[in-house]
Amino acid sequence: MIAWFDIFSGISGDMTLGAFVHLGVPIDWLKKKIASIPLKGFDIRAEDIWHSEIKGVNLFVDIDKNCHAKNYKDIKTLILKSCLSDKTKNLSLSAFKKIAKAESQVHGTDIEKIHFHELGGVDAIVDIVGAFLCIEYLKITHVYAPLIPLGTGFVKCRHGVIPVPAPATLEILKKVPVKNLKIPREIVTPTGAAIITTLVNEFGPIPDMIIDKIGYGSGKNKSDSKIPNFLRIITGHKEKNIFLENDFITKESVFVVETVIDDMNPEIFSYVMEQIFKENALDLYYIPVQMKKNRPGIKMEVLCKKQDLQNIINLILQQTTTTGVRYHKVKRTILKRKKVFVKTRFGDIQVKKITQINGIHCLVPEYEICRKIAQKEKIPLKHVYSQISLDIK
Repeated sequence: MIAWFDIFSGISGDMTLGAFVHLGVPIDWLKKKIASIPLKGFDIRAEDIWHSEIKGVNLFVDIDKNCHAKNYKDIKTLILKSCLSDKTKNLSLSAFKKIAKAESQVHGTDIEKIHFHELGGVDAIVDIVGAFLCIEYLKITHVYAPLIPLGTGFVKCRHGVIPVPAPATLEILKKVPVKNLKIPREIVTPTGAAIITTLVNEFGPIPDMIIDKIGYGSGKNKSDSKIPNFLRIITGHKEKNIFLENDFITKESVFVVETVIDDMNPEIFSYVMEQIFKENALDLYYIPVQMKKNRPGIKMEVLCKKQDLQNIINLILQQTTTTGVRYHKVKRTILKRKKVFVKTRFGDIQVKKITQINGIHCLVPEYEICRKIAQKEKIPLKHVYSQISLDIK
């Protein structure tokens, strides 16, 4: 299962939990799991809400006013001693460390002394641990998100008036792609930033997927823009296209090495090709090009595996007149193939057995073998191909 966090109006802890509940995570299950930390003095409730005629879930975390303050060390101890799964523990600890580190950087305080005030401490635990429990419940393995949108303006807090985005939020979002949404309020909270940066495997456009469910989690601030105040989470599976993914193909990463030559004896190109194939090149071809000053040249492109890359680069630099090469990593998809022996009128010969994407096998004669047969039998090469093709059908 994969998830796309569509953060078109920001993200906070309660928005995240609301979207997950809308996706089908039972509140009673969530409360029971969080209470096992053990954590007391809280309750979770949800209400249906509509923004722009779109139905979502408005989730509330009610905290007992008598809850004691909790510092970063307290929260770490609670999580480590809990009955949560190792995955949920590690994700929760990572998110809290992001917040504590950000707060310590902003306030110039030791990270172990970072203090979560009475309501915020418990609320943050419910939001953060709850979010990762939902990931576990829905069996989500990969999370994707777009650029994180940021609001503008100022907001009041316990320390006074601070700019939006909040300093702690910006610290958490370091090295994360963001964009300005031009909404005059806080739309990404430190908790929301910690959750999303801990979860996301890749920032960018929505991945190719088969959509399964969609959940909308509402924010608490009244939206003064035309954008509905929702976090939308879309879950589904990676698209399994028979032409792209099945048991009969192989996907792998290889390297392309290229250079352009305009001052070398043309006869040398044949020799260079032979030497490059001896270095286990997967493929090599020459392309005629028109270079600067209208000089004709040859572009050499070599396909090879990582372990052969340096040897092939060295060979090109040694055996040709080029003064430099370019190389880059590419992905390729190939049909599965192997060499087998088949009976023909020319005896047992080796052919290539290729498995098509529909599972059907195809036998293809090898050029070198056909060439040798043509020379031995003193018949045209094209006749060898056609006769072998008839024999192996």
